[in-house]
Amino acid sequence: MDSYVRNFVRASLLWLGVGVSLGIAMAVWPVPMLQYRPAHMHANLLGFVAMMIFGVAYHIMPRFNGRPLHSPALAELHLVVANAGLLLMVAGFAARVHWPGRGAWILAAGGLLSAVGTLLFITNIWITIRPAATAAMPSPVMTSPERTP
Repeated sequence: MDSYVRNFVRASLLWLGVGVSLGIAMAVWPVPMLQYRPAHMHANLLGFVAMMIFGVAYHIMPRFNGRPLHSPALAELHLVVANAGLLLMVAGFAARVHWPGRGAWILAAGGLLSAVGTLLFITNIWITIRPAATAAMPSPVMTSPERTP
């Protein structure tokens, strides 16, 4: 297993831990903690679910396509950018509760980084799965007299 695949899976599991911890805190202390619901949701969905999908896709899509991943370096960059973006998003959601102006800027920066990370993923997988260039083949034209109009 490639290191970026392993690291996406590890990041996914760490984000699952963050999401579950926030969920438990929201269940135990609902009144003060419910305001952190967006952080909980993003830790679970973008953290656990998306990071796991990214890792699994980077592992299986090249194998399904029969060719190596277009750019392992782009996958490594995606790992860093996506996790940094998500960290800022979760921090921004939490900070917005106490410092609305500052939290909004942190959240916006995190959202932008997360979007850039997603575009890196789309680009890398898109190029990986595109059809291979084939040699020019003659067109199969029927030349026999039995050809019907």
